[in-house]
Amino acid sequence: MKDILIKSYRFNLAYARELVIDVNEKIMAVSPGKGLENHPAFTIGHLISGSAMVSDELGGPYEFTEEWESLFRGKGPGDPRIPRTGTGIYPSKDVLLTELERQHRIVEGLILDLQEERFKEESRWRFDEHFPTLGDMLYFMCITHEAMHLSQLGAWRRAMGLPSAFARL
Repeated sequence: MKDILIKSYRFNLAYARELVIDVNEKIMAVSPGKGLENHPAFTIGHLISGSAMVSDELGGPYEFTEEWESLFRGKGPGDPRIPRTGTGIYPSKDVLLTELERQHRIVEGLILDLQEERFKEESRWRFDEHFPTLGDMLYFMCITHEAMHLSQLGAWRRAMGLPSAFARL
């Protein structure tokens, strides 16, 4: 169980890096149009917020500043806010990628240390109706949630005229 979770989480990190590695800093917070508002700066920051939340759920540190909270933490489906655009609002690409990697290492360590029986524990959170156990929550947050947002970045890249990042993996 842990093996599949960790492999997928590592893949998502590698894919996130590949999706933005060739993106010019000047367009990291640009939206090419309606439906593509989740630009790279927001998306990477949002994935950091997800990893920080998972760390907290597993008893690890919640290391996410109030400033970053206001920039990146969504309230989930139906949240009417859209990410702000423009340079100077968001941390640099290097800062975001470094923090995403750091948060991933924290979560990975917590998962590796997690006792197998804890995967079956009840989990109370926004989507517990669909994902009622700690294991369910981990699979959703570490795999599905990240993949959903990384797919948005893939669409953003196409709209911006950039080549496929997935093809380079």
